[in-house]
Amino acid sequence: MRLQIAAVLLFATTVVIQCEPEILKSGLVTPASAERADSSQSSQMASELRELRDAALTDDYAYQEVAHLTDNIGPRAIGSPQAAAAVQYVADELRKLGLEVRLEEVKVPHWMRGVETAELVEYPGQAPGAGQKIVLTALGGNTPTPADGITADVVVVTSFDELKTLGHEKVAGKIVLFNVAFDKQKAANGMAGEAYGEAVAYRGGGAKAAAELGAVASLVRSVGNADYRLPHTGASTSAGIPAGAVTSEDAGLISRLAAEGKVRMRLTLTAQTGPEVLSYNVVADLKGSGHPEQVVMVSGHRDSWDLGTGAIDDGAGVAIAMETAELAQRLHLHPKRTIRVIAWMDEENGGRGHDAYARDHAAELPNHVAAIESDNGAAHPLGFYARINPKALPLLKPVQDVLQSFGANLIELTERSPGSDIAPLAKAGVPALGIFQDARTYFNYHHTAADTLDKIVPQELRENAAAMAVMGWALANLPEPLPR
Repeated sequence: MRLQIAAVLLFATTVVIQCEPEILKSGLVTPASAERADSSQSSQMASELRELRDAALTDDYAYQEVAHLTDNIGPRAIGSPQAAAAVQYVADELRKLGLEVRLEEVKVPHWMRGVETAELVEYPGQAPGAGQKIVLTALGGNTPTPADGITADVVVVTSFDELKTLGHEKVAGKIVLFNVAFDKQKAANGMAGEAYGEAVAYRGGGAKAAAELGAVASLVRSVGNADYRLPHTGASTSAGIPAGAVTSEDAGLISRLAAEGKVRMRLTLTAQTGPEVLSYNVVADLKGSGHPEQVVMVSGHRDSWDLGTGAIDDGAGVAIAMETAELAQRLHLHPKRTIRVIAWMDEENGGRGHDAYARDHAAELPNHVAAIESDNGAAHPLGFYARINPKALPLLKPVQDVLQSFGANLIELTERSPGSDIAPLAKAGVPALGIFQDARTYFNYHHTAADTLDKIVPQELRENAAAMAVMGWALANLPEPLPR
């Protein structure tokens, strides 16, 4: 999922474009150009956008799709039988809608979690014969321990700099714990993405940094916003040593004990990445009637981590992308450009799906008019992040007008890709948009066993479907593509 999630409650400090008169003074959009763009939109286009919005806000198609992906198929870790089942299910559902569906090959490793246990076997104040269980989970990129585990002293650090200061002599042969807390205050103020980005650096690079100094294992404090003694999994750079995430509560416990004296842990993490298997991106086209060679992409990723059932990350994103096509077909609307629905594979553990698409479609990218992604959950949408030419903003005013009715009309310009799976397209110059969702509670459940269907509020999912459908339809039917 994307790391950059802008402030929900601090809009006054962000670069948000609403095409209101006071914003137009910024120089990005002029009143005259806004009027010209608005007048260029046909009454038919405005009517279709309203029709799509209203239909989405009363429809349960997306909820039914994500319910099947999560409850019936279950967690969809790369290379798993469930991931393969999700490929066929999504493809079949899109064929039912009358789309041209193809499965595009992606080679992915088979992720197998295995045994996960940890126990403190020596620590200050220990009662004779006692130990303390530590709750943890393996990270992607993990190198397994032997079946009977490893036992070693624990050294606790709070930054990469502190680890470097300790040096090889104090780290070699030990288990390193990076006790770096997720900034809850930032998340509460609408900056959950920024908080995640700061903490996730240790999950991604901690094992490599520890291994370089001779550590025998690396643990991180779970990167998440809620203290439910739930570990958060995720990707970690392969480093040749076991890599795991402990709960925030247990990270605190170990840190306090380590401040008093020696702490020793028995650790078993047998998760490993198996041989590559063949998987697929599902690519489905609702062909345009005027410029079918021009493509507007709507997308989400189908794979998930295996602790929960991947409801908010990212079954929801796939389902709302599917609903864009479902709404158009049900309302008998015909786009001028091709609307392409993509259910990506392997966003979570390397991005092999988007790399394969960018490589295989390189010659066609100049005809990709825009790419939209949803991968920030299923909470109320506030609008879109957009990596676009500012000159394109007046052309999007009709979209903002239609989405204003439920508060999803903000557009925040960004220099970074607003979605991880559309990043290669954004790099190639394709206008890229990501749904801007209220993420204040997203990291309570993200990558945990609590990422399940009950976390989705049906009406908020409908709002997301409406936002994607309205934006996708507008981009597919503008008189001219967005300027690059």
